[in-house]
Amino acid sequence: MTRRFTRLAWSAATVTYLLIVLGAIVRITGSGMGCGEHWPLCYGRLLPPLDLPTLIEYGHRLAAAAVSVLVTALAVWAWWLRRGAGSGERYSPDRTSYVALGLLVVQVLLGAVTVKLQLPPWMVIPHFGTAMLLLATLIVVAKRATRTPGASPGNSEPPLTPGSRPGLVGMTALALGFVTVLLGALTANLGAASACLGFPLCNGQLMPTGNYLQHVQWAHRLLAYSLFAYVGWWALRTKRRGPWYVMALVTLQIAVAAAMVLLGLPRPLQAGHVAVGAAVWAGLVLAVL
Repeated sequence: MTRRFTRLAWSAATVTYLLIVLGAIVRITGSGMGCGEHWPLCYGRLLPPLDLPTLIEYGHRLAAAAVSVLVTALAVWAWWLRRGAGSGERYSPDRTSYVALGLLVVQVLLGAVTVKLQLPPWMVIPHFGTAMLLLATLIVVAKRATRTPGASPGNSEPPLTPGSRPGLVGMTALALGFVTVLLGALTANLGAASACLGFPLCNGQLMPTGNYLQHVQWAHRLLAYSLFAYVGWWALRTKRRGPWYVMALVTLQIAVAAAMVLLGLPRPLQAGHVAVGAAVWAGLVLAVL
């Protein structure tokens, strides 16, 4: 029973990650209004027209529907397990699954409002931020279930207990990573990705003197450099594998960003940048746990 709950939690986290990447593809291809202002239907229809922008946006909505089903099922199953825990059930999950369901509701509402308001940047950012929080919450649910005795045969890690608390160093890395990905989303949605030419400096300047788009882009780069340095220090300090994995992902992310800027922002690299960025965030959550 517990192994099936664990698989469901990991499945929900995986599909949420794919949803984040697909959402980036929607933005990169300009397909955000591919279904018009209609929500949840596409142009008021269940089956949309067969043009590429509409299919991309509709695919994003179908992925969101899949996430909704998985997260709702996870919360219901957690409630059922908690009810049966006193009658011989080996595993009683905490209330984290309910938090995931609450974040899902907020995410769906933000998605609807974002479409109705025709994708203003100030609404896209909380929509993206909530998606990242949902991904992190699902990873917490899955990881806790995996670490519970009986959940995964052969797992030698100790179970998480109510007294287990992530360290300040790890939580700082997590906060820095979250702010970095949010500012990256703001950079993309404001059209500031091309404001700083060259790499690693911004137009060859340590302190850019141009418009606010350059400042947004440069602030995102500085946060990324800071995350690289901080995670490197964290990995050296703890000598654990988790931070080293995150360090590898952050290095890859900076390499993808450099190639993206130097090659004129090709769409595949833009999508890859978001995919690796979401992987960095997931890796940070796992490393902290």
